[in-house]
Amino acid sequence: MSNNRSVVSVLLITAIIIICGIFLTQPLLQQIGLGLDLQGGVHVVLEAAPDEGEEVTSEEMKQLQEVMRQRVDELGVSEPIIQLSGDNRLVVELAGIDDPEKAVEIIGKTAKLEFVTLEGEVIVTGDMLKEAKAVINDKGQPEINIEFDNEGAKLFAEATSRLVSLYPSGDERRVIAIVLDNEVLTVPHVNSTINNGIASISGGFAEFQDAADLASLLRAGALPVSTQIVEKRTVGPSLGSDSLESSRDAIIVGFILLALFMLVVYRLPGLMADVTLIVFGLLLLSGLVAVGAVLTLPGLAGILLTVAMAADANIIIFERIKDEIRNGKSLRASVESGFRRAFWTIFDSNVTTIIGAAVLFQFGTGSIRGFALTLTLGIVANMITALLLTRAVLRLVVKVPFLQNIAFYGVSKKGVEAID
Repeated sequence: MSNNRSVVSVLLITAIIIICGIFLTQPLLQQIGLGLDLQGGVHVVLEAAPDEGEEVTSEEMKQLQEVMRQRVDELGVSEPIIQLSGDNRLVVELAGIDDPEKAVEIIGKTAKLEFVTLEGEVIVTGDMLKEAKAVINDKGQPEINIEFDNEGAKLFAEATSRLVSLYPSGDERRVIAIVLDNEVLTVPHVNSTINNGIASISGGFAEFQDAADLASLLRAGALPVSTQIVEKRTVGPSLGSDSLESSRDAIIVGFILLALFMLVVYRLPGLMADVTLIVFGLLLLSGLVAVGAVLTLPGLAGILLTVAMAADANIIIFERIKDEIRNGKSLRASVESGFRRAFWTIFDSNVTTIIGAAVLFQFGTGSIRGFALTLTLGIVANMITALLLTRAVLRLVVKVPFLQNIAFYGVSKKGVEAID
């Protein structure tokens, strides 16, 4: 009865994995975006425009690059290319965005926010903001709730207190204008002293998305120097669709050759490894979808590399199992001992690779980070499938009587001592 259950379990697990591979692979692939090199996007060149008589510094350009990166993150664009060009230009390339004109408008705004009295006194500036969030108020209108840092809250409290004490309620001078890029958004009346550093911007938004876009700009911060867009164009994929097709074909061929090698050399364990490689692929794709990754050509190279590493882990395990069989242990004992002996070898090698990938992700940019991300996700998927799933399947396989012939495990009876 136990043997029958083992047979059913093996067949059921295999069937489920194959069915999931057939029906889930394509939907997962469709949810993964492509990078600029594979699908094209928008190319924008910003040039610093300092005030007359002033010169832009390298520090200001670095700050401009950082603020622009934060703005692009707010747009939800993965793996953008944001790099300095010369002494006063910044190149921004965005892949696969839905509205290129809107993206260009957002990244090109100065986002200089000021709270100004009627006399022209600047009370608080945008760099004192702690938070900015778009909401729908009680009247059903969009507004932005903002919160100042300690310094901004103190200055705002002093200013509102002074206005309340100087002018009676309803006086037209008892107001604070909210100005963005020298354009007045709204001029709210100060009803009372605001001591908690929390205020709102309302009345100037046609729809909620306008408030959300402005909130994104305010969170990212104002540009350290004024800029002008000197070049704006839509670009096609730099590598062409043939590169994508070639990469896809390389991954497919790699999977097939790998599966054949495992089957020929390791036989039954190799067949089980081929089945678990389907799970490896699904886990990797699911991970890419979960983190919102964008595939570039280096990212595809990372996937192909992790496929090879997945095979390498299984090879180490199966060679250990074969050694245990040759030493005269039973199949069950050989499987347990083989996995136990291979565990730390696989674990240590994968951890060192993850450390290298982490360094690339931390200090790299653009497609380099994409390569590091796909490599890391692939390693995690590899450890789950090789050390957990393959082990569980082989434990069931060795319980089946007609699968206990050691020839099925790539070992001949010659030189093997007593086999239980």
